[in-house]
Amino acid sequence: MVKQWLAHPLLRGLEVDDPRTTTVRRQIIQDNRFLRQIYEEWYASLAACLPVGAGHVLELGSGAGFLSDAVPNLITSEIFWCEHIRVVVDGRRLPFATGTLRAILMTDVLHHVPDVRAFFAEAERCVRPGGIMAMIEPWMTRWSKVIYTRLHHEPFQPQTPDWEFPAQGPLSGANGALPWIVFERDRAQFEHEFPQWRIDTIRPFMPFRYLVSGGVSLRALMPGWNFGAWRGLEKMFEPWMKTWAMFALIVLWREDGQGNRA
Repeated sequence: MVKQWLAHPLLRGLEVDDPRTTTVRRQIIQDNRFLRQIYEEWYASLAACLPVGAGHVLELGSGAGFLSDAVPNLITSEIFWCEHIRVVVDGRRLPFATGTLRAILMTDVLHHVPDVRAFFAEAERCVRPGGIMAMIEPWMTRWSKVIYTRLHHEPFQPQTPDWEFPAQGPLSGANGALPWIVFERDRAQFEHEFPQWRIDTIRPFMPFRYLVSGGVSLRALMPGWNFGAWRGLEKMFEPWMKTWAMFALIVLWREDGQGNRA
């Protein structure tokens, strides 16, 4: 009953894998001032991670977002064709020449990739030494586990032993706990399998704002004018983000094969 009441009315009758859903979600982000400010903050964080130098910047899974407002000449992409993207891309088979990308940026995308090993290998091939892969993803904490398992529509399975999950629809297939599994629980395994990807940053953050914003699937619970007050509240929780965070900024850099940044 709670989920039905919270569901955004613009999404009624639409399946998550329908490209029309992505178009509607773009409208939701634009219309929800509180939510839009969250994305602006996320995009500023991702843009600040970009290294200088040559190479294109790819956004994987651009979907309903507007990262191109913060990153000039961004190659926007999605798994299916929809508005405001430049190329249709499957992260497991990237259509770019070796070493031609300066960065790959993602927002809520990695946990939808059913074979992340294939993606990491492709990203390693395409990103030049000294380049980065930066993402904002769901994160596993005591608080977030309660929210993601009870209120969110996507699977959240931190107990699974595998990194893979069955491929379903392009957006319905997911494990929201996957970023935490790969970069926290199984970090040693990741570093062993992909030694040329060095984990630079894992910063858990944002325990409340996305939840009260309604996100791209639920009704907004807060008006845009009190965004600053919620940000101030979250700042008070910074010492305890390992318990309360719902997301994490994760940044990896691509070494040159000798343990150095190019």
